[in-house]
Amino acid sequence: MSSTREEQRSHSAGAAALPRRNKWTHPVVLFVAAGVATTVALVLVLTWFSERAATDEAVSEALSVTEVLAHSVAEPAIPEGLVAGNAAALDRFDNTVLQRLLVDDIVRIKIWSPTGRIVYSDKVQLIGETFELDDEDLAVLAGEGNSAGVSDLNDAENRYERGAGKLLQVYTLVHDPSGRPLLFEAYFPYTKVSDRSSQILSQFRPIIVAGLLVFLALTVPLVWALARRLDNSAADRERLLLAAVEASDIERRRIARDLHDGVVQELVGISFAVSATSRQLGDQPELAGRLDGLGVGVRRSLRALRSLLVEIYPPELQENGLATALEDLLAPASATGIDVELDIADTSEVSPKWTALIWRVAQEAVRNALRHGQPTRLSVVVTTPPEGVCMEVRDDGAGFDPEADPPYGHLGLRSLRSLVNEAGGSFEVTSSPGRGTTVVASLTRS
Repeated sequence: MSSTREEQRSHSAGAAALPRRNKWTHPVVLFVAAGVATTVALVLVLTWFSERAATDEAVSEALSVTEVLAHSVAEPAIPEGLVAGNAAALDRFDNTVLQRLLVDDIVRIKIWSPTGRIVYSDKVQLIGETFELDDEDLAVLAGEGNSAGVSDLNDAENRYERGAGKLLQVYTLVHDPSGRPLLFEAYFPYTKVSDRSSQILSQFRPIIVAGLLVFLALTVPLVWALARRLDNSAADRERLLLAAVEASDIERRRIARDLHDGVVQELVGISFAVSATSRQLGDQPELAGRLDGLGVGVRRSLRALRSLLVEIYPPELQENGLATALEDLLAPASATGIDVELDIADTSEVSPKWTALIWRVAQEAVRNALRHGQPTRLSVVVTTPPEGVCMEVRDDGAGFDPEADPPYGHLGLRSLRSLVNEAGGSFEVTSSPGRGTTVVASLTRS
């Protein structure tokens, strides 16, 4: 009764010790994080598009203003002699149109001849200077449309605008009274582009953000409910798996106890009786020899049965520790001539639950190696890194192709792999045909 109650308590404790999901990998947390990341990404993309739209709109407005000033104000007032640099013509043009040209925050006005000479500017020092025209300027002079772009304030022609900040320069075509083409240039503050970008963004940002927030508000409860159902299903599956393993463990103990207390003791008695009878038949050497042979067979069967009991359940695991249990586990392999190596650190600080799990993995890995691998060398190494335990079982047997064969067997290592993973550890099986197999189980307290 005492043993049964102990087994039941062990079963209950094992079934209750279910791992808890990491809160940072919870589906709801991941979903909300994805929603927030999507919101940020959309706002950034929206900002970029709004800046593009604002730039296009500001340039379009600047082009419109420039065309109105050029064709409605400047061109009709261009006098004869302006292109030639006549001082009277310059004064007359300046007095007539200057105040009407410097509107709408325009920073600078320039009129260019096809040779690159500035024939007029509201900055008098520039009049008469000559600079090389680029391809866009020449295209405008050729009647191929207007041009606009950010002004390069490092150019010598723009040295008087350097204190005005970033500027947008716009070019359009005008003609003097003789019909000769001239290049009309106006400079606008680039802050108009930024202001327009802010206006466009302020119109769309609330719609995007509010829509995503509403979407999250509607979907998060659904994701939460689904996650709870998945958690409950996973917990049920884990409980069933643990219950199955614990039930198998209890049954192993029962079978081992019954065999040890029954068949093993009877075989020991038979072995002693046969040996005693053999010694009493000194006058019948032939019969005594046959009895000695029977005694040897009984003792051989007894050793095999004890090895089987160790495989079924190690009685020394709780009493004498993991090292003794692993030595008993590897004893049959050593008896068959296999080169066995056991290197185990002090596991006295490892929890009984982890000790039992490491034992189960070692038991299954060693059993598979002996049954299927036919190795000549077999090693078991147990280390105790900080806050954990790690075990490696390596053999030089036949190995297998993990892609072609089930690497964890039908139940054995596959079930133990699930238990190790659910306990927060890692489980890995590495193998290839003709190169042996390595099983590594690691448990670390997070």
